[in-house]
Amino acid sequence: MARTALITGAAKRIGKAIAWHLASQGWNIAIHYKTSETEANRFLSELAGSHPDQKFELFKADLNQPDEVEKLIPKVLQAMGTIDMLVNNASVFEPANLSQTPIEFFDRLMNINFRAPFILTRNFALTFRSGVIVNIIDSRIVTNQSNFAAYSLSKKALWEMTKMAALEFGPGIRVNAIAPGLALPPEDKGDDYLWKLAGNIAMKRPGGLYPILKSLDYILDNDYLTGQLLFCDGGENLGLKI
Repeated sequence: MARTALITGAAKRIGKAIAWHLASQGWNIAIHYKTSETEANRFLSELAGSHPDQKFELFKADLNQPDEVEKLIPKVLQAMGTIDMLVNNASVFEPANLSQTPIEFFDRLMNINFRAPFILTRNFALTFRSGVIVNIIDSRIVTNQSNFAAYSLSKKALWEMTKMAALEFGPGIRVNAIAPGLALPPEDKGDDYLWKLAGNIAMKRPGGLYPILKSLDYILDNDYLTGQLLFCDGGENLGLKI
């Protein structure tokens, strides 16, 4: 029987890559999106065309609204029958130093990047006896740079929750995290932006999406792994080269 994965923010970028990768391994995919309806429908058609024997469904939800987040897993369960893996991928990445962070800005980033994964993780554990949860973190959690203060704090909180959830929900549910590095440039920048940043990390090159997908494979293949964070960032978490 095919397994089913719910992936938040699966219509584009890293979420889309994860969805396509899992679909190629026989998974059914619940594709969550908020505003990327055109991209989501196009992606759904691509998946259905390439994997006609598998099931793919779209689920729209605003992760900034707790009532919509609360309804997401029940909706997926009703449509898909089960959920074997939850990937908390969707997040908002916007800059602002601590001193320049309005409360509304802080709340929105914390709601989407941390509160929504918290609700989904809790609801997954309350609904299913077994499964896998993967949280997409960020190498920034090891630093105290404040240029993306609210974003970084939300990811730090998500990593702490990963460990707490792994301890509480084991052995039936394994909870792990992946911290990508220089995978994709921002939507308004090109690959040269990543190469410039890569000059100061250990591997001196962007990693692309492949390291993220291989890290996911490792989590799925190693059924004794829980409460762990895989840095697939070319050594970015080690600090910058002098």
